[in-house]
Amino acid sequence: MSFADQTQFTPLVVCELAEDTKEEAVEWLLSRIKEKQRNGGAEFQVSRLLPALSQDDKKENPNIFLVGASWQRLLIGAEDLGLIKEFSDGSMRTFTYANREDFKDFQGDGDGFLSMAECQLIIKHELDTLRAKQETYVPGYPKIKLYPGKSIVRRMHSKGILLQIFPLHDKEELKRLSSTWYQQIRMAFQPLDDIRRYFGESLALYFGFLEYFTLAMLPMAIIGIPYYFFDWENYDNYVVFAICNLIWTTVMLEMWKRFGACLAYSWGTLSRKKAFEEPRPGFHGVLGHNPVTGREEPVYPNAKRHLRIYLVSLPFVLLCLYVSLCVMMVYFDAEGWVLGLHDVEPTFWTGLLLFLPSIVYAVVIEIMNRLYRYAAEFLTDWENHRLESTYQNHLTLKVLVFNFLNCFASLFYIAFVMQDMPLLRQSLATLLITSQILNQFLEAFLPFWLQKRRNKRVQRNESQTALGSKLPFEKQVMLEADMSTYLGTFDDYLELFLLFGYVSLFSCVYPIAALLVVLNNVTEIYSDALKICQVFKRPFSEPAANIGVWQLAFESMSIIAVVTNCALIGMSPQVKSYFPESESQLILLVVAVEHVFLVLKFILAFVIPDIPKHIQIKLARVEFESMEALKKKKMLEAPATPIKGQ
Repeated sequence: MSFADQTQFTPLVVCELAEDTKEEAVEWLLSRIKEKQRNGGAEFQVSRLLPALSQDDKKENPNIFLVGASWQRLLIGAEDLGLIKEFSDGSMRTFTYANREDFKDFQGDGDGFLSMAECQLIIKHELDTLRAKQETYVPGYPKIKLYPGKSIVRRMHSKGILLQIFPLHDKEELKRLSSTWYQQIRMAFQPLDDIRRYFGESLALYFGFLEYFTLAMLPMAIIGIPYYFFDWENYDNYVVFAICNLIWTTVMLEMWKRFGACLAYSWGTLSRKKAFEEPRPGFHGVLGHNPVTGREEPVYPNAKRHLRIYLVSLPFVLLCLYVSLCVMMVYFDAEGWVLGLHDVEPTFWTGLLLFLPSIVYAVVIEIMNRLYRYAAEFLTDWENHRLESTYQNHLTLKVLVFNFLNCFASLFYIAFVMQDMPLLRQSLATLLITSQILNQFLEAFLPFWLQKRRNKRVQRNESQTALGSKLPFEKQVMLEADMSTYLGTFDDYLELFLLFGYVSLFSCVYPIAALLVVLNNVTEIYSDALKICQVFKRPFSEPAANIGVWQLAFESMSIIAVVTNCALIGMSPQVKSYFPESESQLILLVVAVEHVFLVLKFILAFVIPDIPKHIQIKLARVEFESMEALKKKKMLEAPATPIKGQ
């Protein structure tokens, strides 16, 4: 049945199968998607997108299907997924279909109660949990084995039968969001609630953190401007700025946890129970039984995985770190050669040449970071982790360790081995500015330009734009299917992590670094918003209560910042003048001050609660009422106990 033939059918998600998929496999998958829930199906509405000839007479893929669902089915799915919505009394409670009318904003049959992002997440969840019954293989593909309880969609995706599943854009809602978000430059906060309704909590939390990080950087930027211009050549007077750095890094991260908790509570993800995690699509092993669910699934020995990690992955990471250090030493050799050339015959051109080694080294750092990222993903895939969360943790650890050493090793060497503060400031400025320019070009402008070229190819004889115009629905779906897939916020958080490192570790010798990061983040908000709305496919919503492992990464960087800034304070001529004859006393004092700051940092982290008091009270009240309701239910269900003597 075609899209045009169906009435009252709102397509939410697109499923694209390979063009040469066997018809029996297509029919079987569609029947399972349409089948009633009580029979093990998803009970969704499905229609085939009508194939059409493109302008270059190339026939389009006939195996593209639109998936939607009735409001009743979506509301039942919301309960299965454990979505938390605002109750009539203002508290946040887990949604239940039976009590749907007691929830705020629920009217009529529930039309509009769930956001489009939530509806699409429900469909994705139900498709992912669509399981094989008694089938032993995918119809038409005897070599692609199935077993009871195996996720059908994940199996077909891993074998290349199912090419992609992605949520559709709502052009009108996207247009409204774009106009209030990035299309007009104005001094205003981002529409985080609207971003969350359209893209989900994970992306909204990223943009919330980006905005918070930018605003939190303003005090350091304001302090740094006069400090930089009035003490241009005086590298000694950075003690006060280093102390400000120490206080700022701790307070900034602790206050973010409170702000993030407020956002997560208002969006219903703070108290949401974590769903049982299924094996990731790429996981493989010998068929066994899951001791928790009792279902058959692949089993892979932990011993073999640990052997791969410690005998292959770890040595490879260490080798990459060694290569990074070798490249750093080549950079210092080039820097020394250029300085010698300028000292022998100082001219305007040799003065410009002084900046060349730092610029080339900054570009090489970016290239090495990206090459290593591909190697890290390959190794983490090869380690064969069962859960997606474990996979992401191992990948994040690999990438963070290499990026930290690759980006900051030269600065540590200049600061604490060479002890050359003018060179440290020059290198920090060059690395910071070059990395910002490269990231903006590679992550925003280049993908946007490539997408515009693709759009022009699709609409050669039309003067419309990709998502802001009245394209025929079929062409709109094909245009979105051809867009690049958004791979998540990993690279965006990594960029912020490195910028945070540049500011927190060494900005006391280059106070204007905070201002450069503020300017970069302002443009980052607009460029990231542009690429997520216009360049990539719409991503599925990802429920999130916080920024995850990145909170730990930023806090670890802040601890390193304490050590670095205390060491820089100890190296300043101001402090050294108090210990002209006893360097050991100076070292002991620096270590003592460092320990005092670390203790104060941990005390501050303990004193400032991660969740504001009023939210803690609301969460406790809901938990108390739930326990009371459970007690009453048990009392009503319990059989009456006969009284003795009667």
